[in-house]
Amino acid sequence: MLSAARLCGALAKAIGQPTVLGELVAGVLLGASVMGLVDPKVDVIHLLAELGVILLLFAIGLETDLRMLVKVGGASAAVATVGVVLPFALGYAVCRLLGLPNLVALVAGASLTATSVGITARVLSDLGRLQEPESQIILGAAVIDDVIGLVILTVIAALTNGESVTIMSVARITGVAFGFLLGTLLVGSLIVPRLVRLVGKIDLPGTTTILALILAFGLAWLADRVGSAVIIGAFAAGLLLAKTPQAREVEHGVTELGNFFVPLFFVSVGAAVDIRVFNPMDQANHATLLVGSLLILVAVVGKFAAGYAAPWFKGKKSVIGVGMIPRGEVGLIFAQMGLSSGVFDAKLFSAVTLMVMATTFLAPPLLRALFPPRDASWIPPKPDGIEELVTGE
Repeated sequence: MLSAARLCGALAKAIGQPTVLGELVAGVLLGASVMGLVDPKVDVIHLLAELGVILLLFAIGLETDLRMLVKVGGASAAVATVGVVLPFALGYAVCRLLGLPNLVALVAGASLTATSVGITARVLSDLGRLQEPESQIILGAAVIDDVIGLVILTVIAALTNGESVTIMSVARITGVAFGFLLGTLLVGSLIVPRLVRLVGKIDLPGTTTILALILAFGLAWLADRVGSAVIIGAFAAGLLLAKTPQAREVEHGVTELGNFFVPLFFVSVGAAVDIRVFNPMDQANHATLLVGSLLILVAVVGKFAAGYAAPWFKGKKSVIGVGMIPRGEVGLIFAQMGLSSGVFDAKLFSAVTLMVMATTFLAPPLLRALFPPRDASWIPPKPDGIEELVTGE
């Protein structure tokens, strides 16, 4: 997996594409539909991939300016809301027009609401664009998307199990998800800086980085225990440490560790894809290709339109729209839930997987085309310049 990720990543970079695209291709080649060497359902591979995505979101949090994130919070919320409602409505409508049952249409529509923050964030980082206002809006919206996705996932899971869904149960899930993130940032901002200063007095190499990893994995675990997502806990840990004097030291250590784990995550995402559903010569694939193609269309249109949900933002709205497109591992979770619950048959599962795969592979080259890499000599603006960057004034 590491060899293929490195080789394909280098080839992608050589042709002017983000390395994450090469790592995804490596996963497809190693997966069941081509070489059959990697099964992402194997516990060890799943564990390594989970560690990879936690480290990735932790590192993204370390590179994110919390003040910038707050500045663009309104735009992020607008983009996230439209990016959930519009794809869900379009996906549900398409499935119903094709004659699919109501519950099937609901689950298929839900699978369109997700945004893979890991894939987009990695591309923006590779391009040196993570500090841009557009990138901060995408990150904020993707995190909100994940929280909303958790609520939808829980509701859909209850529906597929034949349980009743009440307003109180939905409100409780929503409150826990958003409350965890806000509570962690408020309490952590008081505790973490003091803790870092205290640990900094221990004269052992790497102690601060170890503390940072304990915080990242601890908050990821806590997020999972309270019913939120592990990646939200990891991202919050990065935000809390980003403004400490030791942030650069921590970032260096986490990046080195991430060079091992993060590619395994993207390879595992690629390995979950079955490219045999692309074969139009097989008549059995025709219905799958039709449903998959329509879902791809509404998936792209819905998220791209969400990029224009904040008319007061003066930056590149097309970049925001493209950055919200990839579904990645989050969309696959919805598809897998539909299959395991019996709501999806194998063909419909393949159609949703086709949508996930297409959106995942579409975003990296489009982002690079719309958002060319920053010159290495470029210096990010100071916080005082944030207002001008956001408003365009």
